[in-house]
Amino acid sequence: MEAIQKDSKLEPKRSSLWRELRKALTGTEADYTQISLGKAVFLLSVPMVLELVMESAFAVVDIYFVGALGPSAVAAVGLTETYLFLLYSLAIGMSTAVTAIIARRIGEGDKEQAGIAAVQSVFLSILVSLPFAIFGVWFAKDLLILMGGDPWVVEHGSRYTQWIFGGNLVIMLLFGLNAVFRGAGDAAIAMRVLWIANGLNMILDPIFIFGFGPIPAMGIEGAAIATNIGRGVGVLFQIYLLLKGGNHIRVLRSQISIHWEIISDIVRTSIGGIGQTIIGMTSWIFLVRIISEFGSEAVAGATIALRIMMFTLMPSWGMSNAVATLVGQNLGAGRPDRAEQSVWIVGVWNMIFLIGVSIVYFIFRESLVSIFTDDAKVIAIGSEWLGIVSYSYFVYAWWMVSVQAFNGAGDTTTPTLINLVFFWMFQIPFAYTLAKVLSYGYSGVFWASMITETSVGLFTLWLFRKGGWKTSKV
Repeated sequence: MEAIQKDSKLEPKRSSLWRELRKALTGTEADYTQISLGKAVFLLSVPMVLELVMESAFAVVDIYFVGALGPSAVAAVGLTETYLFLLYSLAIGMSTAVTAIIARRIGEGDKEQAGIAAVQSVFLSILVSLPFAIFGVWFAKDLLILMGGDPWVVEHGSRYTQWIFGGNLVIMLLFGLNAVFRGAGDAAIAMRVLWIANGLNMILDPIFIFGFGPIPAMGIEGAAIATNIGRGVGVLFQIYLLLKGGNHIRVLRSQISIHWEIISDIVRTSIGGIGQTIIGMTSWIFLVRIISEFGSEAVAGATIALRIMMFTLMPSWGMSNAVATLVGQNLGAGRPDRAEQSVWIVGVWNMIFLIGVSIVYFIFRESLVSIFTDDAKVIAIGSEWLGIVSYSYFVYAWWMVSVQAFNGAGDTTTPTLINLVFFWMFQIPFAYTLAKVLSYGYSGVFWASMITETSVGLFTLWLFRKGGWKTSKV
């Protein structure tokens, strides 16, 4: 009898958890400034984590198929992505601003201005993408030569580079419009968009790379074509849903016009977001350039290790993105203490997750890299980086949530200055010294990366605790 009573008490809890999970996956009209913080974090984090799990799954699957073409093909993807990091810097920076602005307007209860701001983000994405498309298509080979690509990379990889840069508009729009949905609290919509885009991408990848039926084998060029098609379909779906309307935001046809004042606000808020991202990512370009001095195997190993890290960091960024929405909306509603509390809750969850990941990295690092290549040297290089990273991965959890607290508040300048000091003034010369001057080779780059990112994580958390971000205006 007692056991039956216990089961009857547990059943409502299970039903409640399942009900909340369904809301998280399908979307909810909940006011994130009023419901319990634990529930708000759950409803936002689940779809954001699943959204970025799919993004990281695509990165892993993509490199798996490209890896079958050899180390030079993987190196071509890696070298192209070093330039794409510049584009991603703009896309992420703009998305940071869009999320902050949309979240603040929703928190203030002004859905009209939120919709208008969403439209301006589309116009801005189009303007930014055009010069990248032109430059990337015309100078693809020169870009690969500049990064130290071998003859195969320059000859065959240039077609991959041209396709990726030629279709960069879909990257900008995919980032920007999902930022709109996340800032509004429609995280489930952003999740569905990315699942459709990257799911289609993964299906098309082997078809275009190796050929199927009437479709000829296109090699590495096919991977880029598949990416453009998948992301393009995702963008069309985003536009449809934005016009149809989600639970928190909808764009009316009457709102589709240019408002230069709002675009200026987005650009002004974006500058810090772009700056912090571009500093970190250009730092990575310099690191890859140093690594390329030790051969294509070194670049391939580093690229595979980075993809594996992306696979595990994407869920963490998903949880951290929930912080940006919660901070922005709660500051808009005049509840800064609630905004701060959300950061600590997500930070603890994030740290526990990355501690588990570190253990997996340390024990199974060689097995993880060997999934993508059978080249012994590439496996050794990639697994070495995973092993080094595992020593302090949990610190990254607090770096991510602290940065998103600043960004969600609209204070994008502070993380920019932090990145400038730690990545440009410290990491690059430190990596060069270890790798070239002290002759530690690519291992020196890996150690420099780990030490720098651990240091920046601890410093950013300390600065967050001082609370200046609570007074930011957007």
